[in-house]
Amino acid sequence: MRIIGGQWRGRLIDIVEDTPVRPTPDRVRETVFNWLAPDIQAATCVDLFAGTGVLGLEALSRGARDVVFIEQDRRLARALRAQLAALESDASVIEGSALTVLRGPRGRRFDIAFVDPPYAMELAPVLEVLLDWLTDTATIYVERPRSGQGLSASADESRGLRVAKEARAGDVLYGLLRFERA
Repeated sequence: MRIIGGQWRGRLIDIVEDTPVRPTPDRVRETVFNWLAPDIQAATCVDLFAGTGVLGLEALSRGARDVVFIEQDRRLARALRAQLAALESDASVIEGSALTVLRGPRGRRFDIAFVDPPYAMELAPVLEVLLDWLTDTATIYVERPRSGQGLSASADESRGLRVAKEARAGDVLYGLLRFERA
C-alpha cells in the first residue's frame, strides 16, 4: 500500500500480516482527500481504529499539522510508530481501545476525525463520545460496510451532526459528517 498524495506520495506503508485490518482503498482515499482538501491544511486530526494508519498518514502527507493515531493491536501500533519514525514525523500513537481513550480525560480538540471501526461495531457509541473531542466546526470521516445503514442513520442534527458527502465503492460505504457545536 502506498500514500497517494502530498509530500510522501508514493511512499510504501507496511502492512502487518495476520491482522484484521482492511486498509481504505486508494480510490476511496483519493475521493475523501479531494473532499477534505479545503480543510486539511494545518488541521489537527485523530485516526481512531488506526490499523495501518493510512488515513492519518495521508492527512499528514497533505499538510495536516498533527495526527493522533489510536490503535488497540500492539503489533499494529508498533508498526505505525516505526512508519512514523521512518517518515520523520513526531505524530503520536496511543495504544489502546478508541472508546476507552475517548471516555478518558479530554485532551485537545480535533478538526478532523477518521472513524473506520471494525464493521461489526456500532457507530453510535463512538460518535457519542467523540463529539466532546471535536472543534466547534469539525469533520468526521466514516467508513462502514455497504450492506449496512446509510450515513444518515449516524447523523443527528439535534447534536449538530449532518451528512455532507456520501459515496459507495465496492463493499464500502463512506462519507463525511459535519459537526457544528450548538
